[in-house]
Amino acid sequence: MTQLTLNDHAKQTQAPPLQGRGRGWGLSAERLAELHRRAADMRRNPTEPEKRLWRHLSNSQLGGLKFRRQQVIGHFIADFGCPSVKLIVEVDGDTHDEAKDRLRDDVLAGHGFRVVRVTNADVMENMDGVLTFIAQAVRQAERPHPNPSPEGEGLEVVEAQILLGINLEGSVR
Repeated sequence: MTQLTLNDHAKQTQAPPLQGRGRGWGLSAERLAELHRRAADMRRNPTEPEKRLWRHLSNSQLGGLKFRRQQVIGHFIADFGCPSVKLIVEVDGDTHDEAKDRLRDDVLAGHGFRVVRVTNADVMENMDGVLTFIAQAVRQAERPHPNPSPEGEGLEVVEAQILLGINLEGSVR
């Protein structure tokens, strides 16, 4: 009898999904591998608007933030993702179904991601406007940590009190 590795067992069609542990998002190893294959193919064959936008998002050109293209997130492949601020940028063509997009955005929002959408036409005709829009979305997504670091970065005490809804007046610091 042949011993199966854990990965081999997960790839068997009768094996249960990963139940949300780790990076699997409840997907079987086979389904996750298929999504990664599709994402790699999409990276090799991007649409013209995706190519143009990637020229501005790659190499941390937008505010020093690292974007990934055709990133697998759960059951979906995001056109561009910025993990540090949990922002997804989708470039929508004529074939997008608004109802399905809304459902997809709601699922991703449930996992803490914010999705912003730009059209192919805007990318092709108004790149400055698209980049300004994405930069604004990044600023809205960034929130300083309420506990400042030892180097003194982060919120001031008063800002932290307001954000957390607490009053430290009269307490020992």
